Amino acid sequence: MGRMHSRAKGKSGSHKPVKKVVPSWLKYSAKEVELLVVKYAKEEMKSSVIGLHLRDQYGIPSVKTVTGKSINAILKERKLEPELPEDLMALIKKSVLLNKHLGVNKKDYSSKRGLQLTDSKIRRLVKHYKATKKLPLDWSYNPERFKMYAQQ
Repeated sequence: MGRMHSRAKGKSGSHKPVKKVVPSWLKYSAKEVELLVVKYAKEEMKSSVIGLHLRDQYGIPSVKTVTGKSINAILKERKLEPELPEDLMALIKKSVLLNKHLGVNKKDYSSKRGLQLTDSKIRRLVKHYKATKKLPLDWSYNPERFKMYAQQ
């Protein structure tokens, strides 16, 4: 699949295993994995970071194959999901940082172009999340409202 805002064709990367079977060497049960996910969510880790942490520290290759549910589904069950989806939050943070940079460096046109591309990705993602009802229909993106997220 090609990249969104370039003419690059993309790179091949690692793939998940074809077999959706719990490995025989795994020593954690589904309930234990769910409790670990909840524990790390309460420590305010993002869902992608939780997955990496479980893979690297506990040797759990895939939460979904072990528990039958994704990390986000587990968080939704326990009402621990963030108010904004993680990918949208990352794009908003990038946009705020670019706006801050452009406030100081007014003639940085490549950053200005990057901000335009980032804002278009945000608008496209917001449209998708409104259609799938993950965001309220009256939600709108305003860069001024999200300035506080750049400090985090």
